[in-house]
Amino acid sequence: MVIDVSIIIPCRNEERFIGKCLDSIIENNYPKDYLEVLVVDGMSVDETRGVVEKYTRQYSFIRLLENPKKIIPSAMNIGIKNAKGKIIMKVDSHASYEKNYISKCIRYLDRYNADNVGGVVIAISRDNKLISKAIVLSISNPFGVGNSLFRIGTKEPVWADTAFSGCYRKEVFDRIGLYDENIARSEDVAINSRLRRAGGRILLVPEIKIYYYARSNFSDFCKHNFDNGFWITYPLTFGRILFSWRHLIPLAFVSILIGSFCLWGLSSSSGFLSLLGFWLFAAIILSYSLLNFYFSGKIALLHKDFKYFVVMPIVFASLHIGYGIGSLWGLLRVVISQKFWKNLLLKVETAA
Repeated sequence: MVIDVSIIIPCRNEERFIGKCLDSIIENNYPKDYLEVLVVDGMSVDETRGVVEKYTRQYSFIRLLENPKKIIPSAMNIGIKNAKGKIIMKVDSHASYEKNYISKCIRYLDRYNADNVGGVVIAISRDNKLISKAIVLSISNPFGVGNSLFRIGTKEPVWADTAFSGCYRKEVFDRIGLYDENIARSEDVAINSRLRRAGGRILLVPEIKIYYYARSNFSDFCKHNFDNGFWITYPLTFGRILFSWRHLIPLAFVSILIGSFCLWGLSSSSGFLSLLGFWLFAAIILSYSLLNFYFSGKIALLHKDFKYFVVMPIVFASLHIGYGIGSLWGLLRVVISQKFWKNLLLKVETAA
């Protein structure tokens, strides 16, 4: 089945990757007469626009749009409003796609009567440094990301709670509305949670693969983890619940660590509470360390490189603690937000 498809690529300062992304789309086997590519640029200050403009001059189905708000949800909304296709595909500028990516998404969308189809992310290191490769391994490992199926993979197509990027029927946005621009990050989780609440179905297909160039700088990785954690709890401010149990595990881990450490420090006022805090803190640290070293050891053995046994525990801990602290900070911001309490009071009054 050939149907008009609109591919939307939100980007900002992506001169290094946007060309690879566009090349992979151009090389797709989907008929170009039924394809449009909308690159929505968030006011880049590097050469991103120049790179994209070269493609627009060469390929009539590629267009460049501006996104003054700079965030991904606003880029998607601009793209959707300008899209001509009956199918909307969100494409990540940090990724490249197999030659049959578009046709496979359309095929599975039709075969399963799904509202959104996504594939499995194959993380790729941006360079050959040990820390870069360790970061890639951490976000593709069940210990690192839990049961996030689009990262760890699955053997058969399965109904999922979210999808990376995603291929949507355009009518979905008529039904549930556009992206929430209050939620600057976690936009895939946000839109798919609304889709599921409206009765929509999201299909994860393992044979659809996305090659994602993961962050290789350790400080960027840590900041990204914090931001991801923050934007999974902070949307509570707007009355939006985005998280599932796997998202809350780092928050629980960090909260128990901080709480037990504080109890441990109460030695001057309560010897019992201090002792309880010490043993709880020690038990959590020991349990986590054993798990961390176990999975790190498995990776080291698999790759036959002992250096991973040294680096992986640091990367895993940075992933979990960074995400947990971000989630905790987001929750604290919710608690002190007047908007949250006003929304909650309104719901209580409406229910009464």
